[in-house]
Amino acid sequence: MPHLDFLLLGGLAALIGAIVQGSVGLGVGLVATPIVTMLFPSLMPGTILVVALVLPLATLAQEVGHVDPRGLGWAFGGRLAGTPFGVWLVAAVPDRVLGVVIGVVVLAALAMTTREREVPRNRRTLAAAGVISGTTGTASGIGGPPIALLYQRESGPRVRATLALYFFGGALLSLTVLGVAGHLPVRQVVAGLALLPFVLAGFLLAGPVRRYLDAGRLRLALLIVVGTSAMVLIVRNLI
Repeated sequence: MPHLDFLLLGGLAALIGAIVQGSVGLGVGLVATPIVTMLFPSLMPGTILVVALVLPLATLAQEVGHVDPRGLGWAFGGRLAGTPFGVWLVAAVPDRVLGVVIGVVVLAALAMTTREREVPRNRRTLAAAGVISGTTGTASGIGGPPIALLYQRESGPRVRATLALYFFGGALLSLTVLGVAGHLPVRQVVAGLALLPFVLAGFLLAGPVRRYLDAGRLRLALLIVVGTSAMVLIVRNLI
């Protein structure tokens, strides 16, 4: 059974992250990963991956009709290719180095989207984003930004539903590969399950925020969430 301090601190991070993801389309990994990694490093990345497996189901229950299946096919193909590399990184690369690298990659992608009027979303960019997402998602629990940046100009329901299905499939794949490779301790799975009440509560609280952002404010919110997550990763690991 997880300790009380984990339930309080990890639960608060998961609650806030679920509110962000329930409204923007991603966020539970971005908010909760730095907290859990810093305070409870032995529980990563499995804890966040378990959360990332369950939370998308709540989104899909409301908005599954807005999923972009064609784009997801190319993105998930890339994720399949990137996941084994992420498992290797978990075993071979120090946590601090890995966090900085992931943060820099996300910031570079964010800078590219602000410099270009619109990043093309085609089979090549979707597959490339999937590779990066599979690598970073498996290694750190943060795999959403590369895909989210490609969908940033879509409607709120399209962004949330597409990312939800991608996160569900990606988390399932990463957990399976980590388990087969022997890098998924039972305590990480139990810790992730313990956070689910906080996650579901956060999703319910996200309703008003979701309606506010869908009135033309989603893209800015998404870019802020992605950029902030990258900076937190870099600063935390450098310090």
